This record gives sequence, structure tokens and C-alpha cells, in this order.
Amino acid sequence: MSETSHKAASHTLREIASWQPGRGSADSDLLPELSTMVARSRDLSRNHGIAAGAMQTLTDNIVGTGFRLSVKPDYKALGKSKEWEEEWQVKVEGLWRSWAESFNCDAGRSLNFHGLTTQIFKSCLVNGEALALALWLPDRDFATTLQLIEPDRLSNPQNACDSKNMRGGVEIDKFGAPIAYHIQTEHPGDYWSKTPIWQRIPAFTSFGRRRVLHVHDINRIGQTRGKPILASIMPMFKMLDHYERSELQAAIVNAMIAAFIETPMGGEELNELFGGSTDDYLNAKKDWQVKLEGGSIIPIFPGDKVAPFTPSRPNSAYGAFVENLLRHIGTGLNIPYELLLKDFSKTNYSSARSALLEAWRYFNGRRQWLADYWATPVYELWLEEVVNKGLIDAPDFYQNRYAYSRCKWIGPGRGWVDPVKEAQACQIRMEIGLSTLEAECASQGLDWEEVLEQRAREKNKIKKMGLDEVKSNGKTVILEEDKEVSGK
Repeated sequence: MSETSHKAASHTLREIASWQPGRGSADSDLLPELSTMVARSRDLSRNHGIAAGAMQTLTDNIVGTGFRLSVKPDYKALGKSKEWEEEWQVKVEGLWRSWAESFNCDAGRSLNFHGLTTQIFKSCLVNGEALALALWLPDRDFATTLQLIEPDRLSNPQNACDSKNMRGGVEIDKFGAPIAYHIQTEHPGDYWSKTPIWQRIPAFTSFGRRRVLHVHDINRIGQTRGKPILASIMPMFKMLDHYERSELQAAIVNAMIAAFIETPMGGEELNELFGGSTDDYLNAKKDWQVKLEGGSIIPIFPGDKVAPFTPSRPNSAYGAFVENLLRHIGTGLNIPYELLLKDFSKTNYSSARSALLEAWRYFNGRRQWLADYWATPVYELWLEEVVNKGLIDAPDFYQNRYAYSRCKWIGPGRGWVDPVKEAQACQIRMEIGLSTLEAECASQGLDWEEVLEQRAREKNKIKKMGLDEVKSNGKTVILEEDKEVSGK
């Protein structure tokens, strides 16, 4: 009879007998080891080219050129008309751009909203989390201002041990909801850091306005802090780095050796020839140095011969082995190998598109996550201010906060592997009713209303110039009074 019903739970199988991991809570497993993982994650992102490239690939595809706000108030819930929604949308988006595209949205006046979003996402990748304070600075055009905080500053006061209500600097209630955040006034690793001082910042004001934005992925129930994306593949990354360095060093050493000079005489013969000592022979060798250079005539010591050197590096299996490791790493990062290495030399259209579609499922999910936990909360903070200032008319705002704050975010375009094929597919989807112009434009990082407005302006310009644009067999034909100009 088997020791256990499930072999996975066996304590006697040789392969897994010593495999006895702990079974702690989310925080007890994570928090004691978090600082070590963060430090190693930062080191890899600084010094390993593939790790740094992977971080940039994720950032480019998820954040890219930035998030564009598309205001979508729930006009039906508000008892408004579609015309009201469109008018309200145009006004709010215009005001949002005046805030988000300026550096005044950043307390340090060094980043706009796109820059802040990029830093937030990079921090989530490398540190596992990002932290920002929602400040109120009345001396600016919009008092709503954001200050980014390095997660290292979030810790228990006096570096005390975690407790039931204090986890990694986050003060929580009985439901696990954050009550306050304890943040050091200076970075603990700063050269000029003095005696640490902690500031307790409530998660919300007394009237419900958010004061702290803590962006992190929750992998387990009850998890208070986040962990780096490299955590699961960190050992493999480091071992790959060691292996690559060793192979490179071996290849360099092998490349330095061109050939060996062999003598036919043994030790006894040399001693007999030189009177019991080989010093004279070695000294003579020093004066008879052989230099292997291109096109040179090589004199050698009498009786010696040149033996060729056959290097064993690089290892013939090196490329295939490293490729398998990188595929494993790419899986851990949710990035296909082709995208991780920017290498599509072994793929055709179908395989490349399949790989990119799989990657884009992950990118879209992460983009929505970033929008829900960062961009939308920031928009809600800003919208509350413009409503209270009377810049936007929003009756009963606090009773209908979420109806007014409803929005979408347009991220960077997906791009096309084969523009012709995918444009045709786009056209077919719209013609049979499976998609809309809004959805197709959003997939390319465009706002469908801006596209239509621009097309209208272009058509009006063509008419004003005395031209007429028509379609003929899929080609654009611009007609003038006496001539016809065709183009694709």
C-alpha cells in the first residue's frame, strides 16, 4: 500500500523526499524575503542585457506612448442624453489634457502623466509594487498633484517586526483593508540619510478622498505587498549569466592559443645533453621565440615541430542550450521567445502572429490592470477637483461618483505583422458586424472620433482646393478639372 494517496505528497520518493517547502500565509512567506528579492531584481535589470530588454519590452507594449483618456460617463444611470454625454466628454477630455500633458501634475515638476505612468509600471516590474502620494498643492493651476515614492521607504516604524495589524509598513484593519501607510521621510539607502523618521499617512481623508495609491499585483489572498516579476526566474537568470560568462572567457582563452611547439626529446635526454641541467636548454628557448603571425615564416628550434591547436570553444551545443533556457525565462515573463530576443528569423507569418497574439492577451490584461489600479483612480482624484471648482457641471457628483468617473484608456497600438492581410480582416469584421470602428481604432492606439474628425477635415480641404476624392477598385482617385491622378 502506498504511503500517501497522492505521489505528490510522498515523503519517501527519492526525487521529492527532501522537498518540504513551508506553508505560511501570503505575507509571512513574502515579507521577510522581499528586500532580498527586490535588490536582486534591480541588479539583474541593471546588469543583465536580456533582463533589461525584457523590462523595456513589457513597458513599450503595455504603456508605450502613454494612456489616452476616453471619458465614458454612464449617461443612462445619470438620466442624461447621448448628446449630453458627448458634450461633457469633449469638455472633460480637454481639461484633462491641460493637466496630464503638463509637468505640474508631478510634485517634482519633472514628469507629465505619461512619465508618471511609465515610472509606476517600471517600479511594479522591478520592485513588485509602486507607491504615489496624492498631494494638494493650491499654488498650481490644478491642486491635485502626484508624488512618486520609492517602495523602500514603506516600512514598519522603527523597523519593528510585522504584526497582525502592521504588515511591511501598511497598517490594516480586521478585513485586511489599508488604513494608513508608514513612510520614511528619506530613503533608507540614501547617502545623506539621517536618523530615520516615519510619517503616518492615512489611506483616505476624513471625507473619503484617496491620499495614497499603492499599485501592486495580488497573487495570494491576504497579500499586502507586491513582489518583482523576476522572482520565479531569478535563479535561472543568474545561472545563465554565469554560464555565458564562463563560455565567453573559455572562448577568449582558446582564441589566444594558436599552436603548440613540441620537442622530440624527453626529460632524461635533455638532462644528459645539457650535463644534468635543463636551464641552458630553457634559456636557449627564450632566445628562440616563435611568433605566429599572418603570412610569417616560422623558425623553430632544431628537432621541434609545430602542433596545431584545435579549440573546444565555443561549445557546439551552446546555442541550443541557451535558447531552451531563454524560452523558459520568456515563459516566466509571459513574453514569447521571439519577442524576448527580438528574433523572428525562425518564424513565418502564422507562427509570428500566433506568438504575438498570445503576448497581446497578456499585454492587454496588464494594461487593463494598470488602468484600473492607477490611471482611473488618478482621474477620479482630478475629476473631483474640477467638479468642485465649477469647471465641469456634475450635479450630485458624490452620490453618483462612479457614474461620472466611468472611462476607458487607450494604450499603444498592437501593430501589424502583415498590414494588408490584417487590414482586410479588419474590414471584414466591421462589414459583418463583429467589430466597430471604435474597437479597431483602439487596437491601433487611435481614438475613433479623432480619426473621423481628421478625415472630415481632409475631405473639406480637398474640396476647397478644387479636388474630388473617389474610390475606384480599392484605389483612391483624385480628380481635377482636366486630369486624373490615381494612387493606391
